[in-house]
Amino acid sequence: MNKKNPHIVYFVGIGGIGMSALARYFRRLGSEVHGYDRVESRITKELTEEGCIIHYHEAPELIPGNVDLVIYTPAVPSTHKELVFFRENGIEVKKRAEVLGMISRKQKTIAVAGTHGKTTTSTLITHVLRTGGVDCTAFLGGISNDLNSNFVFGDSDWVVVEADEFDRSFLHLNPYYSVVTSTDADHLDIYGNHDVMLEGFIEFMNKNRPEGKVFLCNGIVPEKNPRAHVIRDAYGIESGENAAANIRVENGCFVFDFLGQKASIKDIEIALPGRHNIENATAAITIALELGVEPSKIKEALKNFKGIWRRFEYVIKEKNLTYIDDYAHHPSELRAAISAARELFPGKRLTGVFQPHLYTRTRDFAEGFAEELDKLDQVFLMDIYPARELPIPGVTSDLLAGLMQNPHKKRVSKENLLQELKLSDPEVLLTLGAGDIDRFVNPIKEQFTVGI
Repeated sequence: MNKKNPHIVYFVGIGGIGMSALARYFRRLGSEVHGYDRVESRITKELTEEGCIIHYHEAPELIPGNVDLVIYTPAVPSTHKELVFFRENGIEVKKRAEVLGMISRKQKTIAVAGTHGKTTTSTLITHVLRTGGVDCTAFLGGISNDLNSNFVFGDSDWVVVEADEFDRSFLHLNPYYSVVTSTDADHLDIYGNHDVMLEGFIEFMNKNRPEGKVFLCNGIVPEKNPRAHVIRDAYGIESGENAAANIRVENGCFVFDFLGQKASIKDIEIALPGRHNIENATAAITIALELGVEPSKIKEALKNFKGIWRRFEYVIKEKNLTYIDDYAHHPSELRAAISAARELFPGKRLTGVFQPHLYTRTRDFAEGFAEELDKLDQVFLMDIYPARELPIPGVTSDLLAGLMQNPHKKRVSKENLLQELKLSDPEVLLTLGAGDIDRFVNPIKEQFTVGI
């Protein structure tokens, strides 16, 4: 296999956000890219337009001959016919994370890890660096509205990547700089318990190059001392070596001051809502200053940042209705999205549609989900999106409904969701979840914008 510049690359699960970024990278190198995905999506349509050849059913006969590199996502089961074909024919297959590690190892990598916040933080870092003259490459976990992509190819030595803790994927990386945004319990189906997950994060920190640094968000205190150069309380809200202070809302935007070790910057405007995003922006500013970006360019970049697809994304912004779509699929992410909406729209009635993601996550954090969903004025609960998992007896959305105290909760199906939303006459509407709830965004938008 010619790892340096493969002629034909095949992806099993090409439509995933991380996989599609790699597909775009190899297309940029001039490789011929083929792949399978379960369903056609916005991303696969775009990849096809960019020259990738994609099919949507398990069909080994459609795999081209002389494939140089096969990349798969752990979200695809090991029984997948195409994976079985490759293995039975002695063709090596590599996880997405392995290939990303190979690509980034010879460059100076900025890796963003954390159970939430990593997509926004890595996208902000990319945007601020490129605005400030650092022409970095980036593999992102979301579609940047500034780039209209989850991948950008740069000419500098710097590459920005998300360091995904799922399946311990981040252990394939050897970053120069690392950022850890959060270490809340998650992916317990992989790790078993929170302590083991935290050990995984320690191992990730120890993968950092000795000449680099690891920046921990304020409040993250590892019980074991990593060998790497770790800066505790490196950034955060109101405290830390690099802190956001004097946070306020002006003309519908959040504004704050940055008080840092290398510089202080006053009156920074950011279009993203919520204190959690100010925290993410503070991490981006910290990295940008490390790389010598001028404070004026940092202010310019944050003011002009257009956001990320499905990260508190405004779908409708009218006098009588605001509709926001968000990827939140963990209790902490629900808390962030709902509190941001409360702060931006005081006195308005908040209606939420939530699609739980994974049976194990729903089981492990049922009480946390119920507590956060109770903060909405009205809640519509969809069925659990299973992704890679088989059902678990007793674990359904009824479990969450039974734990909730909210009197205005209702179970809905995909078939009756639009009708129920229409009858609810929402003021501020949020669709929340990481499954296929995004497929309802346009139908919901069309339903509520008829006649506007």
